[in-house]
Amino acid sequence: MSRPGNTKRITDSTKEADAAQQSVEATEVRSAHGQPRPSGLEIDRMPSAAERTRTLVQSTCSAVLLIPGVETVRPDQLTPQARVVGPDGEVFLLFPADSPAVRAATHAQDDELAAVLEITDVAPVSVPHRIRGRAWVSGWLTCVPGLAEPGGMMVRLEVGEVYVDDLWGATDVEAEDFARASVDPLVAHETELLQHLHAAHGDQLQELCALLGERADAALQEDGRRLRAVPLALDRFGLRVRFVGKQCFDARFDFPEPVRDVTELRRAMHTLFEAASH
Repeated sequence: MSRPGNTKRITDSTKEADAAQQSVEATEVRSAHGQPRPSGLEIDRMPSAAERTRTLVQSTCSAVLLIPGVETVRPDQLTPQARVVGPDGEVFLLFPADSPAVRAATHAQDDELAAVLEITDVAPVSVPHRIRGRAWVSGWLTCVPGLAEPGGMMVRLEVGEVYVDDLWGATDVEAEDFARASVDPLVAHETELLQHLHAAHGDQLQELCALLGERADAALQEDGRRLRAVPLALDRFGLRVRFVGKQCFDARFDFPEPVRDVTELRRAMHTLFEAASH
C-alpha cells in the first residue's frame, strides 16, 4: 500500500501551562509533505492510534476500496455508500449490487481476495495542508448476502493490517487494538463544531495566542499583526488550532478533563476561552 513519508523535525516545540492549568503544545515538527506534527514533547493525553483509526473509519471522511485488478474503474465506483465496524473489528461496506467491488468479491468465492480501504481525512475549514490524515485498513473481502436492501450488497473486510498517518504521526496499528478501540464521542459533530468556531468565534480563537507562553511572540507576523487562527481538529481531549501566516504552526489546547458529549465540550471551550481572555 502507498504510504506518505516519515516525519522530519524542524525545531523543538515548547509546552506551557496557563493559569487555569490548560496544557498547550506548540509545534513546528512537520511531515515530509509539510503537515505540522507533534514533537517529542507532545502532550500527555491523546487518542491512541487505534482510536484515531477507528474514528476515521466510522466518520464521514472519504473512502475508496482498492482491489488488485480493479484499478481501472472510476474511483466513485469503489466508494462505499456506508461503512460500519462489526463486533469483531471487521469492516462492513455497502455497495450497489452491480458494483466492481461486489463482482470481484463474488468471483473470488472461496479464494482470499485482498483489498485495502483507504480513508482520507480533510479539514472541514480552509487551511494550508488541508489533508489532516490518511488511514489504510487492509484485509480480505467477502460478500455478505442478506444484510442490504434490494439493489445493494454488503461486503465484509476482515482486517489484517492497519496503518494511520495523521496529525499525531504515522504508525502501524494491531488488528486486535483496532477491534477493541472506541470511537471519539465528538466524531459526529466535529465538522459542524469546527465550522462554527471558525465562523463565529474567530476573535476568541485569536486570543488563544495568550496561552502559548514563550511562543506567543512567534504568533506575530513581521508587521506586528497576529497570525490567522484556524480551528483544525477537535476530539474529547482538546482542540488543535493552526496559526497561519507566511508560515504556519499548530498549537494543541488540552481540556481540563476529557469530554463525553457536546454539553461537556461547551463547558470545556468556555473554560479555555476564559483562561485566554485574562
